[in-house]
Amino acid sequence: MQTQTSETLRRADPAPVPEWDAIIIGAGLSGLFQLHCLRDRLGMNVRLFEMGTGVGGTWYWNRYPGARFDSESYSYAYSFSQELLDEWDWSEHFAGQPETERYLNHVADKFDLRRSISFASKVTACHYHDDSRSWAVRLEDGSWHTCRFLVTAVGPLSAPTFPKVPGRESFAGEAYHTGLWPKHPVTFEGKRVAVIGTGASGVQVITEIAKTAKSLTVFQRRPNWCKPLHNRPISKNEMKRLRAWYPEMFQLCEQTSAGFLHTPDGRRTFDLPLEEREAFWEKQYRTPGFSMWVGGFKDMMTDRAANDEVSKFVARKIRERVHDPKVADLLIPKDHGFGTRRVPQESGYYEVFNQPNVELVSVLENPIRRITPTGVEFADRDFAFDMIVYATGFDAITGSFDRIDIRGASGAKLKEKWRAALETFLGVQIADFPNMFMCIGPHTALGNIPRSAEYNVLWITNLIEYMRQHGYTYVVPRPEAVEDWTSFVLKAGEGLLSNDVDSWMTGINQNVDGKQTRIIARYSGSAPAFRARANAVATEGYRQLEMC
Repeated sequence: MQTQTSETLRRADPAPVPEWDAIIIGAGLSGLFQLHCLRDRLGMNVRLFEMGTGVGGTWYWNRYPGARFDSESYSYAYSFSQELLDEWDWSEHFAGQPETERYLNHVADKFDLRRSISFASKVTACHYHDDSRSWAVRLEDGSWHTCRFLVTAVGPLSAPTFPKVPGRESFAGEAYHTGLWPKHPVTFEGKRVAVIGTGASGVQVITEIAKTAKSLTVFQRRPNWCKPLHNRPISKNEMKRLRAWYPEMFQLCEQTSAGFLHTPDGRRTFDLPLEEREAFWEKQYRTPGFSMWVGGFKDMMTDRAANDEVSKFVARKIRERVHDPKVADLLIPKDHGFGTRRVPQESGYYEVFNQPNVELVSVLENPIRRITPTGVEFADRDFAFDMIVYATGFDAITGSFDRIDIRGASGAKLKEKWRAALETFLGVQIADFPNMFMCIGPHTALGNIPRSAEYNVLWITNLIEYMRQHGYTYVVPRPEAVEDWTSFVLKAGEGLLSNDVDSWMTGINQNVDGKQTRIIARYSGSAPAFRARANAVATEGYRQLEMC
């Protein structure tokens, strides 16, 4: 191992002995559980740095009206504590942001996690030092903190992006991003509101704004296929039944392809006559949650003809719900089939466009020219607004890492390394970045995030425990292990229609420089297959990792 000589890096290492056993970045769902595991299960000296002033991660920042789960609340909950499961009642099958934030605050209080968290502490740099086998972590206030192990729990969708149009700062009215929503109340009543973006957050916030705004103008670049959420309250008796079902439910989530309560049907589309296919899709369209997306026929995501059939079905549903045929046509995607991009779940979204106070404007062929002090300017038309809401999403998967100056062995820069080739080991570790772990990194299993996050956190915890038992202070994946895992990820994505589509899942973001070329940014095989390989690494003594 080489010793770094950078003057900046030498100054960043204030002590030969790490100040903390571990530093965790992010107090979201992954970070809170990782803190509990390292501090309370392994007895480590841990500090968690959180940019916000409270816990919750996604559910702290995304507090826009309409924000809620699109996987079932009870399947999203932590499973590690029976006492926690016994005492928390969910009020809806798909809980809204306020309830989810309360839940995560309850977790933080129950396990006394706040005493190990530094809030309003934005991490700007993480530099590894070969000589001390430690990480130096810099905060926005200029302070440095050192640790043996660095764990990033920054989330795959946590780096908000704005549209690349000039004049955004000149707007004199109210302006908000759904991923940076303020804590103070925001009212739409009597106001002329613009929403830019129709992804998952856009679909949710548009539905709410339309209820009270004087006028709502939706600027859409590319529409998404959306499906009804079918949310409803949970009574006390139903919650009692759900609680009794927890063991079976979590076991089911372990067996399904993406950790949801739904998994692909074993039949192929054209194995059934048209009438039976239609009946199957009708049932799925009425089923709450992601059933139609992740529970469709098994060839829906690999056979273009099969995908065309289900897309035609959903297109008919949109036309049935939207009165104006021209508006309906604008809302039907032309550049991708159903399920090949993330499918937003909605509650009355399409009916919004039947309201007289709502206008849909396509910006695909006639893009926004600029934001002005009074509104939005096009080549052929100007709009005046009191408020602009940016529902323009995130620099996904790698964006939250790119915004931190992360340097590994010999000063290797993570952003440059991933620009050359996105490679990981299990989506948990990276070559040349010793003692660094990612809770939900690129190339790990996504799906129902809490189910993946809990597994990843426990895998990291078990590895660190193994190292401590054997006196190891250094771990990094071997090059051949990284190559093998990356090849496995690429092979798992072969033949998937989703990898032929521009989306955040293929690394595309038109609002971020350098992210206009498709890549395999996520592991798209099954969650059980992922866990089988990760479990084998542990049971075989971590041979794929170099330790000393």
